[in-house]
This record gives sequence, C-alpha cells and structure tokens, in this order.
Amino acid sequence: MKYIIVTGGVLSGLGKGVTASSAGLLLQCAGYKVTAVKIDPYLNVDAGTMNPYEHGEVFVMTDGAEVDLDLGNYERFLRCNLTAEHNITTGKVYKKVIEKERHGDYLGQTVQIIPHIVREIVDGVKNAAKNAKADVCVVELGGTVGDIESMPFMEAVRLLGREEGRENVMFVHTTLIPVVGAVGEQKTKPTQHSVKELQGLGIRPDVIVGRSDEVLSEDIAAKIAFFADIPREAVISAPDVKTIYEVPLLFLEQGFPQLIEKRLGLKTKKPDVKQWRDFVDRISNGGEEVEIAIIGKYTSLKDSYISHEETLRYAGAVLGCKVKIRWIEAPDLEDSGSTKQLEGVNGVIVPGGFGNRGAEGKIMGARWARENQIPYLGVCFGFQLATVEFARNVLGLEKANSAELDPDGPHPVVDILPEQEGVVDMGATMRLGEHEIKVLDGKAKKLYGKDIIFERHRHRYEINPNYIERIEAKGMKYTGRDSSGRRMEILELEGHPYFVASQFHPEFKSRPDAPSPLHLGLVKAALDNKKA
Repeated sequence: MKYIIVTGGVLSGLGKGVTASSAGLLLQCAGYKVTAVKIDPYLNVDAGTMNPYEHGEVFVMTDGAEVDLDLGNYERFLRCNLTAEHNITTGKVYKKVIEKERHGDYLGQTVQIIPHIVREIVDGVKNAAKNAKADVCVVELGGTVGDIESMPFMEAVRLLGREEGRENVMFVHTTLIPVVGAVGEQKTKPTQHSVKELQGLGIRPDVIVGRSDEVLSEDIAAKIAFFADIPREAVISAPDVKTIYEVPLLFLEQGFPQLIEKRLGLKTKKPDVKQWRDFVDRISNGGEEVEIAIIGKYTSLKDSYISHEETLRYAGAVLGCKVKIRWIEAPDLEDSGSTKQLEGVNGVIVPGGFGNRGAEGKIMGARWARENQIPYLGVCFGFQLATVEFARNVLGLEKANSAELDPDGPHPVVDILPEQEGVVDMGATMRLGEHEIKVLDGKAKKLYGKDIIFERHRHRYEINPNYIERIEAKGMKYTGRDSSGRRMEILELEGHPYFVASQFHPEFKSRPDAPSPLHLGLVKAALDNKKA
C-alpha cells in the first residue's frame, strides 16, 4: 500500500481537498486504484449534527455515514463510493478508545494520547486503505500545521510513515503564497514558517503545493525549494482557476504524477486524461445560459449546497449550456411576502433543510413555480414542502403543514417516520443512506430509464399516507415509492412541464460524467422554458 498524506499550512480553506482529489484522479487516470481518507480534527463524532454555516454541506454516504463535504469531492473526482471509515474525526477516535477502555481491552493500562489515540488513528487509516483494496490511499489531514487539535493526527501520520517505510509514504504540503504590497510581490515567509513547523514534528514534505492568485514566479518557486530542501520540480504552482476541475490538468503539466511515481517507487505511466479534458472543456465553454434559483437558508455560505451546485454544472456540461445560479435566501422571501426575486429565472430548486426558519419562503417558491409553469425540483425538505403547498392551495386544506413545523396542526400532510418516534439522540438517527426505490411511469422513470433505483436519504419525516389518495386525485402523483410501497419517494405534477421532487438526495450520487437524472431533467426543462 502506498500513502500520500496531504497537509495544510498558514490557514484553512486553501484547497487541500482539491489537491488530494487531483492527485488521486491523475493516478487513477494512470491505471492505479485509488481511495481517499479525510481526517477532521473536530470533536464531533460526525458532521451530522453540525450547522451548515459551521462546515458547509453534510454529505451522506451510501452506508448512511454523515461526513465532511470534502468526501463529496473525492467521490465526484474519483467516481467511487466511500464509506464511514473513510472519514476519521477526533470524536470518533476518542469514542472508540474510551469504549475499549470501558470494555477492559487495555488490561489496566493508563490510556493516553500516545500511544493509544495515535494507534487508533493509524489503524483507522490502514484499515480504510486495506478494505478499499487500493494501490494508493490519499489522506487529507484537515486543519493547519500547528493547530492544537491536529497534533495527535500529525504524530499519527509521522508514525504511519515510520511503520510503512519512507518508500511507501509521501507528504504533500499545501500552503499559501500571499501577495503583499502595491508592487504585488509574492511572499514565501509564511510557507517557510509552516514547513519549519512541520519539520519540527518529524515530518519532511516531499512536495509543496503553493496556492496563490497567480502562477508562482520562478524565483519564488526556487526559493521555496531551497528553504524546504526539496528539488525545484517538487514545488507545484496552484494558482486560482475558473473551476476546480482544471487543477488536475495544471498538476499534470508540472509533472506531479511523475513526482509521485518516482517518490513511491511506482511504475511510470502516462495518465489518460482525454475524458477529463473533454469534460473540463464542456464545463468551461458551455453555450446558452440558463438561470436556476436555489432557495435555501444557508446561501451566504455556498458550500452548504455544493453538491447541487456541482450537479447543475455537470448537467450543463452534458446539455452544452451554462447554468447560472441565483442564490435566494428563503427567509427574505418570507419577510418580504413577495416572489419578485424569482422573476426571470428558468428553473427553481428547493433543497433539503430543517426547521421553521425560511420554510414559508420555500413554500412560496414552490407555489410560484407551480402556478407559473416554471420547472421545479424539490429535494427532501423541498419534496415535503411542495406537498404542503399543494395541500393548502389546491386541496384547500387550510393550515396544512409538516408535523416538524406545526406539531399540533389540523392537517399534518408530512408526519414523522414511525421508527423516529421517541428518538432522543440527534446524531446518526435519521433514515440515512442508500435505499431501494420503485419508479412508476412518469418523467422520473424516463430520466432514470429504470424501474428500480437506489438513492441516498437523510430525513426524519415522510408524506402522511392518510392524505395520499386526496393529493393524487388532484393531479400530484407519487411516482416513486420505497420497496414496501408505503413510503413516498418521488412526486410529479400532472400538466406541468417539469414539477418533480424527491425525498432522497440525488445530488449525492452525481458524477461529472453522470449527473443526477432529476437535475439533468430540470436543466433540460429550464432550457425549453427559456426558448418558449
């Protein structure tokens, strides 16, 4: 097994995940089997209980794990399905060690950070790599060098290098190269300090990826190589680009795959990036533009809806168009009592969410799309609220709502899942992960081309079966149901060009070469809407 450890310096949010994903993609294009592990040094056991403003989107795996959004990047870049063991958090590690201690597994030893916590981390990385049966495992270590919470993980990757042998473990350090002053000079001092800190922990970086606004000047790259004691070719320039999907091609031009192969003793293989290059060309040079509104309540942090954003890009690439997103805060619609912000868009997405804040604004968006024949896609909460809106304004059920939002309301057209009643703990207790769905005749079936599909879920509430007959009698049909036939999964509105919603999250299984069918259908309908 070969390991590539990606660390970060100076500040967070530099793009370690993109660096790790790009390295993995290039190796995959060269014929190697690659897997990925993301280490998050926060005390949360998983990302499931975290507010999207804290950490962006909560990504859901096939096995139901709620994880960091970077795992979504890995799945999209590497076109693979990862599992819970591919996301290691401080909370998860400490929980395991404490459970072992309570069970008596340590036979009376004093349980300490070193060796017990560190041992658990190393074993977690090794097991994830081994179970994936990969040739190379890319490990991204969240946070920055010097963070107190990252120290056990730094010690763990150092130990991993010692145990596996230097020829099998390489370190890639991603760092900021800021531009200071009116002359626009690139500065290396933050990188020097970051590398020195890393070396002080017993880790010597083999490659430095310099993040900057512009391409690193030759003088600056040579200076970094000198201070880090690495060859000049091991300093990789990572300037800002239009889209993250260009990064692997930039790395390829600078010989990054060859650096990895040489350092890890792998055979030299030329990556076949033709398919990826074609995708980048299509995503960068689309034709006609369509505008899709995303009505959410975390839109000031776009990462809260990153899977929707990327999926719309993929759909645009397939259809030869550019998708522009109009971000709309649902509470703003609610407060203004007006849908003027939606005027001119060619399609609407109401994504998942929880709680009362912004719910009425999302309902307003669903009603506007329904009444104005504008293509609509509701996902999870957007599926439930489309049902609420229809019940209120078409069935005439005044005060119809979700039991989540109005527990004592007269018409709970959306009610809690039976198995969720009495659940107290919030973490990892929802209906999560991939479940089978039977698809009946309709737009969704045409888009999927299948009678049975498998999609990922994250919800506590469902459409109340007691109202389905009345709803369907008025033209809103539930064309997707779970294997029992009781749980509603897809709805479609008769007589509307494209009014589709799903209880599941199709965006989580979207890939560059295979966008979510429901998003693809929305963008196609939006194009037709623009031409009409």
